[in-house]
Amino acid sequence: MTIDPSIVSAFAPTGKLRASINLGNPILANKDPATGEPGGVSIELARGFAKRLGVELELVVFDTAGKSVEAVSDERADIGFFAIDPLRGEKIEFTAPYVLIEGFYLVRDDAPIRTNGDVDQAHNRVVVGKGSAYDLYLSRELKAARIVRAPSSPAVVSMFLEQNLEVAAGVKQQLEADARITPGLRLLDERFMVIRQAMGTPKRRGSAAAGVLQAFVEEMKASGFVAEALRRHAIAGASVAPAAEHD
Repeated sequence: MTIDPSIVSAFAPTGKLRASINLGNPILANKDPATGEPGGVSIELARGFAKRLGVELELVVFDTAGKSVEAVSDERADIGFFAIDPLRGEKIEFTAPYVLIEGFYLVRDDAPIRTNGDVDQAHNRVVVGKGSAYDLYLSRELKAARIVRAPSSPAVVSMFLEQNLEVAAGVKQQLEADARITPGLRLLDERFMVIRQAMGTPKRRGSAAAGVLQAFVEEMKASGFVAEALRRHAIAGASVAPAAEHD
């Protein structure tokens, strides 16, 4: 797959491909405990795309989804890895998803909340990571419950416990890991949403560039690259998204 020089320039106007990385989602990126270097599925995809373009990769690392999105929206980064959301889509052109992630609710064992339908009550406070896909989604969907925003997704459960809130919402795997550390917590039995995790680039980079990024993602899914990266990083509970449908 030969990339036209104009497309390379569109993606890497500084001469490097700046990839916005969110360490707040452990399914996609995290820091190596030994080296402190970021690694994960999104970093491997970023490396693969930089190699495809024939340019050097520069990682622009953030601790929250909101900051990571802003970097691409403001063109301080050239690509990013985000949950697809219409609000984010105002400035970012998304590919089809490459990974599907489940969002769940966490409550205390003795809470009267048994189903997802019990959550949206006026007396319930639901804590989410500020600017996360869960924040954006639940801000639209919840009509009675009050949303409380933690500074980052990994801080959700600690705020839930410290402020004695009724519900925590987030990535299933993150909530499960936190629940193993703190006895007396349980996940509800069904997901409340599926996160469609995609790559994205600023809309101002043009439709041709967006098309190249889309083709790259489809190739990475079809070749088994994404599935292998999930296995290599021991990610359970996330699945490779199906091939995009063509009109």
